Amino acid sequence: MSMSKTPLIGLIILSSLVGAGGFIYSGVYPIGADDEHTAPVTWVLTTLRERSIERAARDIEVPDLSEPALLLKGGPDYNDMCAGCHLQPGIKSTDLSAGLYPAPPALTTTLDEHGHDHSSSLSPEQAAKRNFWIIKHGIKASGMPAWGPTHSDDRIWAMVAFIDKLPRLSEAQYQILSARVDGDDHH
Repeated sequence: MSMSKTPLIGLIILSSLVGAGGFIYSGVYPIGADDEHTAPVTWVLTTLRERSIERAARDIEVPDLSEPALLLKGGPDYNDMCAGCHLQPGIKSTDLSAGLYPAPPALTTTLDEHGHDHSSSLSPEQAAKRNFWIIKHGIKASGMPAWGPTHSDDRIWAMVAFIDKLPRLSEAQYQILSARVDGDDHH
């Protein structure tokens, strides 16, 4: 590259940074949860989220989630902490889930049905790793809290096991599996 092009490239980069800074500080971009992002912003945020979760969850080791006792341990926590946003069988929306943007996935449906881009390409093991990581660490600026600071990995895996079975539960099965037993108050 010739020396005469170097100042031009520097000027282009500088003006781009100034323009981006001006846009950010102008406040013109609508940030309300009742106004969707533009398609390019949605693509950037979704791609960033999915690639970040995929990378971070890659080395997580999934325990045996087929133990029935996990459903009884994970169900009450799901009901107390997750159902308001991610729903329960027979409930299509709550005041909280309707007001969040991005909309939280309805975990009462299968991965392919809940309308998030990652769904069809995940194996059951990848889905378990992903769910564990999300529950433990949360997702910034989405309304999804990080439960890791207050919940052990065993409790989080129990919720992962429950979430795996959730799309196949009837309303009655959900009520039984999500009931908190006396003396089992984790709060």
